[in-house]
Amino acid sequence: MNVFKENIKSIENVSLVDQVESNLAQLLQQQKLQVGDAIPTEMELTGMLGVSRTVVREALMRLRLMGLIESKKKKGSVITSPDLFGIMSKSMNPHILSPETLKEVFEIRLVLEIGMADLLFHRITRQDLKSLHEIVDDEPPATQYHLFNIEHEIAFHGKLYDITGNETLKKFQKMLLPVFDYVHNSGLLKKLSLLKVFVSHKELVAILEQGTPEEFRNGMRSHLENHFSRLFD
Repeated sequence: MNVFKENIKSIENVSLVDQVESNLAQLLQQQKLQVGDAIPTEMELTGMLGVSRTVVREALMRLRLMGLIESKKKKGSVITSPDLFGIMSKSMNPHILSPETLKEVFEIRLVLEIGMADLLFHRITRQDLKSLHEIVDDEPPATQYHLFNIEHEIAFHGKLYDITGNETLKKFQKMLLPVFDYVHNSGLLKKLSLLKVFVSHKELVAILEQGTPEEFRNGMRSHLENHFSRLFD
């Protein structure tokens, strides 16, 4: 365990748990430890850091909550691969986030959907196109006074995330949808008396069938233009 001793800094008497947590997190990064590698025991860390076992235990608990380490029988605490969005979703409650944070999360969702064009064109199948047609055929015609129906929005855009085949992206989308719905209905965004002309879901499906990734990016940008107007105009 000498390599750990060489890289752990001394702890000052201010916010001990915070400092131990930060110190240990830095150590895990510096040592480039891999999933399954063991870290020192609580007693060993207590001696290295010169703090109580209670402080070390609480710091390790924080790392467990972040998904950086987990307990294994006969191995103690080991490095693990964290579920990034699973961890983030625990605090992604739109009712407790500030209006500024909510708007920024809203922007992330819009940017993601414009940027997924290449993945869609690379991975879409005939069955995917059939499913998209079934979704849009069930939608009412878009009008200047109807931005979207949340159920149709979830079905269509959720299918796009599914087509990407990117599991992390799909988890992120599921995490963002409640925030998107909340922001849309919360009054945080500007109300538009008349909607601009925009590309519909049906037109986006047509682009996926016959167009190019660049045309889809432009189409999605037009589709979401009213959302952007509510954010930036």
